[in-house]
Amino acid sequence: MSYNEKIEKEGRSANPFFCLMGIDVVSAEPGRAILKMRVRPDMHNGVGWLQGGILAAIADEAMALALYPMLFDTEGIATISESTSFIKGTKDGFIVAEGRVIKKGRRVAFAESEVCVDNEEKTMLSRTSAAFAVTTNKK
Repeated sequence: MSYNEKIEKEGRSANPFFCLMGIDVVSAEPGRAILKMRVRPDMHNGVGWLQGGILAAIADEAMALALYPMLFDTEGIATISESTSFIKGTKDGFIVAEGRVIKKGRRVAFAESEVCVDNEEKTMLSRTSAAFAVTTNKK
C-alpha cells in the first residue's frame, strides 16, 4: 500500500508526526495538499508564540503530501533544501498549510507552501519553498 493510499484509508494515523502534532489531512491530490492543525500551548516558544519550526514542519509535510501522488511506485522523496520566511505569529486557533508542486523532474522536485491562520482573512504566517530529491526505491 502506498503512502497516499494509507493517508486516504487511515488519515492522521498513517503518519506518526501527524498524530503527535494533531495534524488532519483536509485534502491530498496530485500537486496539491492541505493540512490543518490546532495550535496548542505546548507548541509555544518561550515568549508565548507558536514556535516557528512547527510552521516549517507542517509546510514540509504539506509539500511532500502534494508530491507523493505524482511519484512512480519505484520513487521516493527526501527534502534537500528548504527556505521559510516567517511573516506573522500566532498563539492559538487553527492553522492551515497548503502545499503545491511547482515542478517534478526525474531527480529533483520543487514545491512551495503557505501556512495561514484558519480565519476569514486567511492571515498568512509563513511561506516556504523547497527542493526534494526524487529517489529510486529498490524493491
